[in-house]
Amino acid sequence: MSTEPILRLKNITKKFGDFSALHPINLEIPEGEFLTIVGPSGSGKTTLIRLLVGMDEPTEGEIWLRDKRIDQVPANKRPTCMVFQSLALFPHRTVGQNIEFPLKIKGITPAKRRERAMELLDLLHLPQDYYSKRINQCSGGERQRVALARALAFDPEILFFDEPLSALDYRLRKTLEKELKDLHNRTGKTFVYITHSLEEAMVMSDRIAIMKAGCFEQIDIAEEIYAKPISSFVAKFMGEVNLFEIEGAANNNLHGHGVEIHVNGDATDLGISLEPGARGTLMVRPEFVQFMEPAGTNDFIVRGIMRAEYALGSRMQYDIEAADGSRLTVEKLREDRFRGQIGDQVVLGWDAEHAHLIMED
Repeated sequence: MSTEPILRLKNITKKFGDFSALHPINLEIPEGEFLTIVGPSGSGKTTLIRLLVGMDEPTEGEIWLRDKRIDQVPANKRPTCMVFQSLALFPHRTVGQNIEFPLKIKGITPAKRRERAMELLDLLHLPQDYYSKRINQCSGGERQRVALARALAFDPEILFFDEPLSALDYRLRKTLEKELKDLHNRTGKTFVYITHSLEEAMVMSDRIAIMKAGCFEQIDIAEEIYAKPISSFVAKFMGEVNLFEIEGAANNNLHGHGVEIHVNGDATDLGISLEPGARGTLMVRPEFVQFMEPAGTNDFIVRGIMRAEYALGSRMQYDIEAADGSRLTVEKLREDRFRGQIGDQVVLGWDAEHAHLIMED
């Protein structure tokens, strides 16, 4: 993957009347990157992708493809391609005719079109005899692969994806997530992917950009966002999480709501420091919380009551009510499951290395 940006957004805004769908956005996408943009409904994902592919124009700002400004260039004049959720295939034409459509528009000869279609069938793991199969005879997964083959037939510099897997069943979606990542690796193309699914983003992406209210809240690799979110919004969006409001006190100590803190020395020994009276949010993911033995020691301890147990395939999830009434989530592999009963009193603990302090304005 090149470090040079292929796509640059400079102070992009989009307004619909008095409503600002996108606030000033700046973004650089290196060539060959797989960037996934995620966020809740209404965060601005769809508006942004429409600007990137040329279906709409920004109110202010610039979009650059390498050294060319493209924000006012029509979609059909841009060296980019979009794969829609609906796929937009021609249902009564053959697989080959669908793949060859962009080549036909370019005036490529029939022989060359067929040759390229066969190459793309191989690339997308479709049998070559599918060339003559009609789209309305293909399964959902096969149609998805045909849509990808047609997009690649354009030979675009960037492929944009607008939730292309959302209508598929879970098992097929998981298969195609891996195939998309593999396709990205084999083609070296730049992929920009829009989705509601955090799982898709985590599996496929080089970087994830999380949107909130028309802005990017955080852009980074998945592991960094998961472990060190910059806000409570990002922490919650990236999966199950336990959050505790804490306040700095005298002698470098901390006061927590439902949290007892054991430190050899002072709180700074844990790498967590708050000025007296300052507030923050302490985060720990459910998989790092332990059911403590009577003689166990941890930097952070919460006492509570087991309220519920849920089976999640290979994992077990537990709902704990702390002394102050707040709820905690604990996740364990099935073989490490809690051996007690619902209603039991429990002691939970975790170490500072698995905690993250979030400071927000």
